Amino acid sequence: MSSNRNRRPSATTTPNQTPLLQRRLKTKPALSVIAVLLLGNILWFIAWAIPNKSQEIGSDEQVAAIDGDVITRQEWMIAMEERYGKETLQNLVNESVMEKAAKTYKIKVTDQEIDLELALMRSAQDKFDTAMQNLSAEQLRQKIRSQLILDKVLTKDVVISEESIEKYYEENQGLYNTKTSYRTNFIEVDAKKAADEALGELKNGSDFSVLAREISLDSASASLGGDVGFLTENQENVDPAIINAVKSTKANEVSKAFKLDNGHYGIVQVQEVLEGQSFTYDDVKEHIERELALEQLPQSVTPEAFWSEFNATWYYGESKKEK
Repeated sequence: MSSNRNRRPSATTTPNQTPLLQRRLKTKPALSVIAVLLLGNILWFIAWAIPNKSQEIGSDEQVAAIDGDVITRQEWMIAMEERYGKETLQNLVNESVMEKAAKTYKIKVTDQEIDLELALMRSAQDKFDTAMQNLSAEQLRQKIRSQLILDKVLTKDVVISEESIEKYYEENQGLYNTKTSYRTNFIEVDAKKAADEALGELKNGSDFSVLAREISLDSASASLGGDVGFLTENQENVDPAIINAVKSTKANEVSKAFKLDNGHYGIVQVQEVLEGQSFTYDDVKEHIERELALEQLPQSVTPEAFWSEFNATWYYGESKKEK
């Protein structure tokens, strides 16, 4: 996948949306990250919230109550639409536009190509940010598919020599020999006793992410349920004690309490282990060719540049107006 090199002359992006790989891993949680995490699951919420035949969206059905004050389904749906409606609709339109582009330009994206891009993204912390990690597997694969379609459309007429591809591969071997990575949740507490108490709660069925939000002292991950993303051996700016604990913990298991460099204690939960991979030249030849072709294009482009071509019309929040 490209970084910010998706380019095409005289393109506009309306409304604004950051291309998939222009995003970068955040080391501290921010409101924008939280919004994206919520956005990644908003379709599920909307599907769940749609009433059955005996209900209407505008009904007074109660969905929550606080000290007797009721929140209705209508109020809830209106609030979700105001906060996330525009972004969710924009994502749906962009994905649909890219599928139309694939048919028009006879672009094919295989599962193997998506698997390769996913593996390369997960091996590069700067390309696989926390928000992306919290998308479901299906959502993530769809985003990668849409980005690949866009990349292929933009580069279909660009010719890159075999010599250039081979040279790039030789000079960037590190990109294609990935280390084993561990999808990790983390809790930090101030004393061994507190760590043992937390382990006791986890053993009795408490959810790790909920507990992390409640007690973890690591502000960068607590609000994300302890999620610190994918960690690799010898990763910079990560306490070696955390790496050692992660390496000795199996997937879907929780570590013992361990002491951190700052004197506090930590607990990790390993959600997933991705074994390191080495990609041959043939494995990544088309990927490199596409990367080099994107570098030849003069301007950044997002799917919105194709809205007019495929008659995408935006009605949300305004009178009928074609974007």
